[in-house]
Amino acid sequence: MNRHLPRWAAAIAVCAALACASAALPGAPAQALLKPLPLTIAIIWIATSARLVSASGQFDPKAQGLLLLALVGSLAGDLFLLREDWFVPGLASFLVAHLAYIALFARGQRWLAWRGALAATLALGAAVYALLWQAHLPAPLRLPVAVYVTAIALMAAQALSRARERGDRASRAVALGACIFLCSDAILATNRFVAPLPLAQLWVLLTYYGAQLLIACGMVAGAGVIAPQPRPPQAIG
Repeated sequence: MNRHLPRWAAAIAVCAALACASAALPGAPAQALLKPLPLTIAIIWIATSARLVSASGQFDPKAQGLLLLALVGSLAGDLFLLREDWFVPGLASFLVAHLAYIALFARGQRWLAWRGALAATLALGAAVYALLWQAHLPAPLRLPVAVYVTAIALMAAQALSRARERGDRASRAVALGACIFLCSDAILATNRFVAPLPLAQLWVLLTYYGAQLLIACGMVAGAGVIAPQPRPPQAIG
């Protein structure tokens, strides 16, 4: 495991706590500054000091690239959702993130091997979508939201299948993060399209950052990492 993981995780957690605190100040400049910060720190960490290694012990650049794509897509979604009228670009950005997570969780694993998990996540997604439909989800959003709900349900199901097959603590952390992500989006959608929820923004951010932190740290701890090696000094003359 990367010896620097606890430090990076702590930095992300502190930034996430500050971003959650900014939820008490809607529309404040602090929110625009702090909300993207946890994911920015995570991207810097994965890009510069953590290189994911496959089960064979070889550096796996595709896995690292997929994790970075998921984090970058999520960060783009965070930025878009700072504005109410940019919901669709935000939804598209998070869809890219979930597709990247699906591909990442499927590396070296069977596809949706745990049918019970698939049934459970799809049922939860269908229940949330039915609730949104009954609340008169705007017609232009019905298809995009259906696609998004299906994607995040598949993401959580694949993470649960992966954890069941691997059976280690790191993969269970990733699966827990994926399930919390699903719940976070359900809270966000309910608050936006069905009825305002008490402290909704706070709960959405708490669950969202918790999910991303569990997934990132679980992938780093479970896949193994190697620190980039410094280049040897060049001879002079």
